[in-house]
Amino acid sequence: MKKKYILVVDDEEQICSMIKEYLEEYDYSVKVAKSGQEALEIISNNFELIILDIMMPDLDGMKLCKIIRDKIYSPIIFLSAKTLEEDKIQALYIGGDDYITKPFSLKELRAKIESHIRRDKRVRVSKFNIFTSGNITIDISSKKVFCKGNLLKLTKKEYLIIECMLLNKSKVFAREEIFDIVWGYDSESNLNTVTEVIKNIRKKIKQFDDTNTYIKTVYGLGYVWDLSR
Repeated sequence: MKKKYILVVDDEEQICSMIKEYLEEYDYSVKVAKSGQEALEIISNNFELIILDIMMPDLDGMKLCKIIRDKIYSPIIFLSAKTLEEDKIQALYIGGDDYITKPFSLKELRAKIESHIRRDKRVRVSKFNIFTSGNITIDISSKKVFCKGNLLKLTKKEYLIIECMLLNKSKVFAREEIFDIVWGYDSESNLNTVTEVIKNIRKKIKQFDDTNTYIKTVYGLGYVWDLSR
């Protein structure tokens, strides 16, 4: 069986050792970084998933996520003692895929790791095409979206929503459906996050194209990629 490569970034040595020993029992290969700066030197898409602490002395997890998110497509699970809702929301907005609060269950952590790796593989498999709709071009292989030739700086969630909707132009997506596809049923986020992320997508597109809507609201039903484009 092929090993799954995981990176754990946490300045608490006991937590790193505990996660590493547990996951290696299930045929994972785990690399540990004790600081954000150390992680920055070794992070790559070779890791199938990254577990990231927030409170670290030299470079905290939030700042590290912002630095790497445009380059690293691997799922990121935040693992933090911070329990405030605004901390969770910020972590997801800047590109995190999930948020687990300390203390945590190792079984739950492994279940979430498996879930995100499976979802990530489904998104990547057999997609090496370029699609265009109006002034929007999406390159599936590189996970990039362009508007009038300008690269949109998207979070992973923003990209996935555009990909899902553009590739299914005739389909009206309920917020619940978008949430399940992009965040997953086991996410600690909520449906309002879908609305906010779509607002962010529209703002980023509007910087280069202020005449087309693309993601159209179908009142009472959800959202659809505007078929007139």
